[in-house]
Amino acid sequence: MNRKGIFSFAYHGKSNRVWPFLACIVYFFVSLLVADSCAGHSWRYDSKIQPGAASVGEYVPLLKDKRVCLLSNQTGIMLKNGKKLPLEYFRSNGYDAMDETDITLYTHVLDTLLNLGVNVVCLMSPEHGFRGTADAGEHVSSSVDQKTGIPIRSLYGAKMSDDEMMAGFDVMLFDLQDVGVRFYTYYVTMIKMMCKCAERNIPFIVLDRPNPIGFLTDGPMLERKFKSGVGGLPIPVAYGMTMGELAYMANEKGWLRFNSAETWEPDTSLKCSLTVIKCQNYTHASHYRLPIKPSPNLPNMRSVYLYPSICYFEGTHMSLGRGTSYPFQIYGSPDMHTTSVGNNNPYGAKARTSAEYIFTPQSVDGAKNPPLLGKECRGVSLTEIPLKRINDGKINLTYIIDAYIGCGSVGDKFFTRMFELETGGEYVRKTIIEKAVGQNCNAGELAKELQHSWQSNIVVFKEERAPFLLYK
Repeated sequence: MNRKGIFSFAYHGKSNRVWPFLACIVYFFVSLLVADSCAGHSWRYDSKIQPGAASVGEYVPLLKDKRVCLLSNQTGIMLKNGKKLPLEYFRSNGYDAMDETDITLYTHVLDTLLNLGVNVVCLMSPEHGFRGTADAGEHVSSSVDQKTGIPIRSLYGAKMSDDEMMAGFDVMLFDLQDVGVRFYTYYVTMIKMMCKCAERNIPFIVLDRPNPIGFLTDGPMLERKFKSGVGGLPIPVAYGMTMGELAYMANEKGWLRFNSAETWEPDTSLKCSLTVIKCQNYTHASHYRLPIKPSPNLPNMRSVYLYPSICYFEGTHMSLGRGTSYPFQIYGSPDMHTTSVGNNNPYGAKARTSAEYIFTPQSVDGAKNPPLLGKECRGVSLTEIPLKRINDGKINLTYIIDAYIGCGSVGDKFFTRMFELETGGEYVRKTIIEKAVGQNCNAGELAKELQHSWQSNIVVFKEERAPFLLYK
């Protein structure tokens, strides 16, 4: 039966009018599906994305006859030649634990360099160490990499002068996986080392990696008076840039000395010789699944996605789940008695009218002395929220506000100095203390009010960063 016959049968002879109309409907819905997929909203991890480290042919020639210092850690890995990831690796829901990665599919950039005859004379390690096992903030001594015998110069606690640290190599190769949040310390390490390289005329090469929350640009800007090791540049909490893009921006805007200077005054006279090896097939709309934990307490993609919205608990007297099986996915304390987050928060957190989730932090690898060690905590679990609902284009302060109310709205007793260092200013704390009073306060609505307050600054920041973006 021909096309006309089919629709004549179905619509009693009206095929000449029905067929064009039906074709338009089909075309419309197919277009929506294609557009959704292209925009990255289908929530499938992109299997074609490759980090800069995979583009060996672009950077190895730059290292010929050079003494190379590699600044990296356990995240500096790439797929082996000829290897392909299994399809189940990219399932959208329920498969986000990075310890499920088949690590045999990968090789470390250090091993690749050595196999290609590159003269790697020293290694440098950031917070958590070269193998990524140290606690947050733990001092890490300089040592020797057990696998290769190459000396490691720790940037997080080793007692070495700058001249000792920067001696004996001709080029620095940087390869660290960032998570796109201002209080994550790896970008601060990068800027500091760019500054030291600029002062000594040492070329700096960034092997870029995707930002796993590159689709999110939000949060308050950092004020100068709250500059610290967990916030070193005048950028929002979630800045929507890769390390390579941020390196270009800092280099061109004169930000290399911001970490040590007392002012925000740029110094455009100090620039390093910078090269960025771009990621392949990456855009800021992409969903990229990290193959390995970026640090001990970010064990899966759920923790990474929640990180920009709940890390502020580090600036309170509550636990964020360090020392449990769910770090950065639960929160609570012995003093938390009520919560309304399930009612006021659209993301489906597991709690309703009481702090019903119970956990007790223990001493574990990566969290040897976690907050509230050995104390029973009542709180909220965020482990059942669908991944695609965690980030809706904004940072969600509902959790911290709800916890403040659930602990009795006790004013400054709830917070520590770290809260300002992470939010970047004083007004978030002041607003919560002023308005989050009593069980009648709607935590979700107050969170929206705070989120709206920094939007004008986000618009300005997006305009400032535009010339330095390497990806759509």
